[in-house]
Amino acid sequence: MKAVEAEPEEAGLLKRLGPGLVTGAADDDPSGIATYSQVGAQFGYALTWTMLFSLPLMIAIQEISGRIGCVTGRGIAENLRRHYSPWLVRTIVVLLLVANTINIGADLGAMGAAMRLLIGGDQRLYTVVFGVVCVLAEVFISYANYARTLKWLTVVLFAYVAVVFSVHLPWQQALSATFVPRIALNSAGAMALVAVLGTTISPYLFFWQSSLEVQERMRRGVEPGCLSPETAAPQLKRIRTDTMVGMCISNVIAVFIIYATAATLHAKGITTIQTSAQAAEALRPIAGPLTFVIFATGIIGTGLLAVPVLAGSSAYALAETFRWREGLDQKLEKAKWFYGAIAVSTLVGVALNFTKLDPVKALYWSAVVNGVLAAPVMAVIMLIAGNEQIMQELKLRGAIRVMGWLATLVMVVASVAFFVL
Repeated sequence: MKAVEAEPEEAGLLKRLGPGLVTGAADDDPSGIATYSQVGAQFGYALTWTMLFSLPLMIAIQEISGRIGCVTGRGIAENLRRHYSPWLVRTIVVLLLVANTINIGADLGAMGAAMRLLIGGDQRLYTVVFGVVCVLAEVFISYANYARTLKWLTVVLFAYVAVVFSVHLPWQQALSATFVPRIALNSAGAMALVAVLGTTISPYLFFWQSSLEVQERMRRGVEPGCLSPETAAPQLKRIRTDTMVGMCISNVIAVFIIYATAATLHAKGITTIQTSAQAAEALRPIAGPLTFVIFATGIIGTGLLAVPVLAGSSAYALAETFRWREGLDQKLEKAKWFYGAIAVSTLVGVALNFTKLDPVKALYWSAVVNGVLAAPVMAVIMLIAGNEQIMQELKLRGAIRVMGWLATLVMVVASVAFFVL
């Protein structure tokens, strides 16, 4: 049984970080690592600038998602259910559930493959173990301890910084490509750009951060912002800081993954990587066993962080849609449907690894669903955040509103390009 425990005081900036930090770190999941590895292997450093380009867009839409949870005291799905057509919320939640479950399966499979590369053994057995561990952690560890665990687990991302410093990197060339955009005017370059945007700006992150802000508000004993707008400023400032730190860490790590694979795989003529485990294995003869071990261990660590976020975002969306009792601070017997959704989505993800479904094709279709879903969900988020009836005095205004709509427009263009290409 999950006990509710008081969280010890954390000092300084760390205390202000939470949903945004974990959301940003979860964005660099094994599937994301595979995408960034492929970009580095195929194009070298040429597309590194895309991570800087996407950063302000990520920050804007994730901060807006967090604001919705903080101000209304409800997640995105519940706001949709209360204020928009039932068919809209159900369609979005079903698509989210499909994409998340496929992504969970791919991430767990990548974790199992990475463990097999490290110590040998049965990849499928490791996949099952990782899936069960993720479910048990979400269900039985108290929210205070679980939130702290996820927060500290973000440290594993810096494994990819270590990888870069363990290989020879032409820093002038890498930094030039990072800060000076070079657009590849061909279908492969455009497709890679779409893939990066689709991997970086994903719908499950919107739902997770919004719902977790509701959870954080309850944990801190703070009223929804719309009930006391005069005291909401500190909470909105915390969300902005938290989101900026989380998204910056996410994209900096993505840059280092591109650097690492560009300096090793691309430099040796290896230009095709389909999974994160393949990227790790390809590094071994080129960059040495230490680099391989760090890279593979990072895949497992990021998966342990990302899989619960994927399953949790599905559970929150379903609970808000069907009015189930929800929250990682709830005891199992009081939120059976919520925890059941976490368990089912994770275990179905495990089961996908025992079918004939090609994991690369599964990720492709997951990207298709996310591509279809991202732009309309972002548009709905912007409508919610700008609706005075919902947000009252704290409705979205100014520069962040402009950035939110710009991010939405970019994802519309990316989605169209995905299907055209």
